[in-house]
Amino acid sequence: MAEEPRHTGADPRLITKIISSYVSHHNLGPDQIPELIRLVHRTMGRLGKPAEPPAALTPAVPIRRSVQREAVTCLDCGWRGKMLRRHLTTRHGLSGDEYLRRWKLASDHPLTAPNYSEQRSTLAKELGLGRGRARRMPTAQRGRPRRRPRAT
Repeated sequence: MAEEPRHTGADPRLITKIISSYVSHHNLGPDQIPELIRLVHRTMGRLGKPAEPPAALTPAVPIRRSVQREAVTCLDCGWRGKMLRRHLTTRHGLSGDEYLRRWKLASDHPLTAPNYSEQRSTLAKELGLGRGRARRMPTAQRGRPRRRPRAT
């Protein structure tokens, strides 16, 4: 009979080359090398196979309690703050839309605490933001008129 291959999956020489290259560029302790070998071998064995379906997500807090008047809570890790957008991009690498899709939330689900949104809205209205430039201040209050270029 024909001799059966001893190793199934990736070529052991290729795995050895990957590991030796990694070890030559990184500082590893002797106790970390066996885990690295297992990890690379397992990863190479999974190549070309369909990905496993992702596990069901469990929120850190109930979705109904994630939005309160003073703070919003991240469903991934439980972080509480006034705004989630920066936290999502820096900590989880997600945009607001990706976060909403990930947790199957409505597109109008707030990512900013309602009280904070109201404060910012009030401040913007007091400053006259969002209105046309001509409507912001009457002409008399605008200051000095622009100079006309001199005729030579």
